[in-house]
Amino acid sequence: MTIKPPRKPLIPGWLLVVLAGLLVFGLGVLASSINERRAESKLARVQFLQPLDEWESDPAKWGVSFPRQFISWESTRDAATRPSFLPESTGDYLAQRPELVVLWAGYSFTKAYNKPRGHYHAVEDVTATPRVDASTPATCWTCKSPDVPRLMARDGVEAFYANSFDHYRSEITNPIACLDCHDPQTMALRISRPGLAEAFQRQGQDVTQASHQEMRTLVCAQCHVEYYFKGKEANHLTFPWDQGLTVENFKQYYERSGHVDWVHAISGAPMIKMQHPDYELSRAGIHAFRGVSCADCHMPYTSEGGLKYSDHGVRSPLMNASTACQVCHRWSEADVRTRVLSIQGTTRAALSRAERVLAEAHLEIGDALSLGATDAELEGVRHQISVAQMYWDYVASSNGLGFHAPQESARILGRAVDLAQECRLETQRIRARKGELRPLEMPDISTKEKAQAFIQPYLEAQKAAAAGK
Repeated sequence: MTIKPPRKPLIPGWLLVVLAGLLVFGLGVLASSINERRAESKLARVQFLQPLDEWESDPAKWGVSFPRQFISWESTRDAATRPSFLPESTGDYLAQRPELVVLWAGYSFTKAYNKPRGHYHAVEDVTATPRVDASTPATCWTCKSPDVPRLMARDGVEAFYANSFDHYRSEITNPIACLDCHDPQTMALRISRPGLAEAFQRQGQDVTQASHQEMRTLVCAQCHVEYYFKGKEANHLTFPWDQGLTVENFKQYYERSGHVDWVHAISGAPMIKMQHPDYELSRAGIHAFRGVSCADCHMPYTSEGGLKYSDHGVRSPLMNASTACQVCHRWSEADVRTRVLSIQGTTRAALSRAERVLAEAHLEIGDALSLGATDAELEGVRHQISVAQMYWDYVASSNGLGFHAPQESARILGRAVDLAQECRLETQRIRARKGELRPLEMPDISTKEKAQAFIQPYLEAQKAAAAGK
């Protein structure tokens, strides 16, 4: 009988002891790190190193207790809020698209319309634009500074709106920042502007009952919306949401209210100027349908140590795609960029076509007027061009260049072109009845300067007519 020698253990006992010790030590370090990060996170969330006054509008004072958020907010002073490879990333939009000068003839946007900059420049930009003059109401300050809620509380909302823009120049110094969105005692998100709350109230909804995720969109919707100034003296900032948020709803609202922003200097059409219905248009997109908030993409969460916080450097998601896009989309950054540029390029082409057709329609109506067409004869085509341009502007004035709701943007722009072309056909019939059978020879408006020079006689004639009444 053969006796087999005992088998040697695969791992010596002493090595097992060492490994076990290292494992215990590693788990201890990990547990300590987790506890430390939890403590750091809790401390960072609740500790105010410097108490804040009820109306504290200086972001630097908030930054004492919340340095990470403040540092990221300061980055909004950078010139670039969108990558340079995106369409319309730089410059003077009137120079890039001279047809806009014709579309807005008689309105202040023909003086200047530039690429938007970061929140840090809000006060600087609104005070520098030539669109502001002695007749500008204080309502134009509403979304530009956290000093506004303090002044509304002091003077009353109605009195604030009724004052002039110049009345508050010396008191409004801080750009869009912390107090616009946060309660200074709890840091909870809150609505600081009455327009949004009033719009919800008219629809039978209480905005204070919104969830935290909903608030991560609604604090943006205080300003990134379509609005108008209701009442010639009151200038009450109002959201036209009573019938809904679509461009058709807005058409219905404005037709019922009789509100007109200006009368076109060439065509004589009563016009509506869309502002920036980012919230409304985005509601028709897939991200809103999936419950994604504005902040999820434009202020994505980031982590530092044990602290998770929202990046306050509000900008294009493509400037930090790893935290803004790739958290949900398992694509490469190049694929994300390609997808965005494809949508925006298609939208830009549709916008350009609409702008060209709208400009031609205004010029043809103006020619029909010079041929002797009466206001009664032109009423129908003026209404058509007004609606067509409002539809175009609903997309054109929204940020994102169609990306927030690509299908809805394409539908609206298609309808704008259809209406403008129908307007042109009817205008040609009117011109023919006045004896002009030839197509109108279009003027040279290939540059901003040429377009501005072309509309100048119309502006002077309109001004003289208004003075003679």
